[in-house]
Amino acid sequence: MHILVTGSSGTIGTRLCEALLAAGHAVIGLDRRKNAWQPSVQAITVLADLLDKATLQNVPKDIDAVIHLAANARVYELVEDPPRALENFTTLFHTLEWCRENRIPRFLFASSRECYGNASHERYTEDLVRVEHCESPYTASKLGGEALVQSYTRCYGLPHIMFRFSNVYGMYDDSDRVVPLFIRRMRKNEPITVFGKEKCLDFTYIDDTVQGIIGALTHFNSAKNETYNIAYGEGTTLIDLAEQIQGLLKSSSTISIGTPRTGEVIRYIADTTKAQHALQFAATTPFTEGIKKTVAWYLQHA
Repeated sequence: MHILVTGSSGTIGTRLCEALLAAGHAVIGLDRRKNAWQPSVQAITVLADLLDKATLQNVPKDIDAVIHLAANARVYELVEDPPRALENFTTLFHTLEWCRENRIPRFLFASSRECYGNASHERYTEDLVRVEHCESPYTASKLGGEALVQSYTRCYGLPHIMFRFSNVYGMYDDSDRVVPLFIRRMRKNEPITVFGKEKCLDFTYIDDTVQGIIGALTHFNSAKNETYNIAYGEGTTLIDLAEQIQGLLKSSSTISIGTPRTGEVIRYIADTTKAQHALQFAATTPFTEGIKKTVAWYLQHA
């Protein structure tokens, strides 16, 4: 297949492009920053900013699938700087318009478990999203994004699959997301703060996430025009996360507890039954194993 991956220099984008190239697909990456991790991915990456719709005119039109990962993806950063949420909507709109104009037959969109908000369900199935549970501008950009994708399917016949990803971790991430941030600070024996004593999230190892995306490409025709949770399906508290990293690094960092930050989801565990059936998705990396792999990767590469 000929596949366009937006956000190809990001965490998921880099690992996904690696996997697609290894499988023999013709891949074009698109990102506004160079790929800092993999020369093979940088070699197929077009440097462009999707805030400018004209930037897509330089992309070949014979594309079988677009996987739209590009986004400003830090929840609290967008609470502090909400115009960045509008950028998420704009870049999605420009990409969808390009797909409509060029009759692209498959569109895959990266949404988020943030769409569920703080609704206090034990496990979240895909039908539990409600606008009134929107916690942040980032969430709004993903809820609005899902609505926009649906509209392009209904109005213009653009087939889609949407993913609600959950706390992807593993490698290729130098941001202040909680896993790389804790590893970075604990390697230096610096103090860390856990924002929320009860905060419990469904951490998903990067290779399981990529397997879910590839499963959607493989089963697109039977699974299309639906939304799927892609996650491991178990919860890990941020305190447990911090203590496991601390133990693996033998760090002397102190761990303090702060109050939850504005806009963030406090508890989320995914029900992945729908993805298991439709995409043949099977997350195989439990958190205890994944965090060991992750710490080992950062000790070697970062």
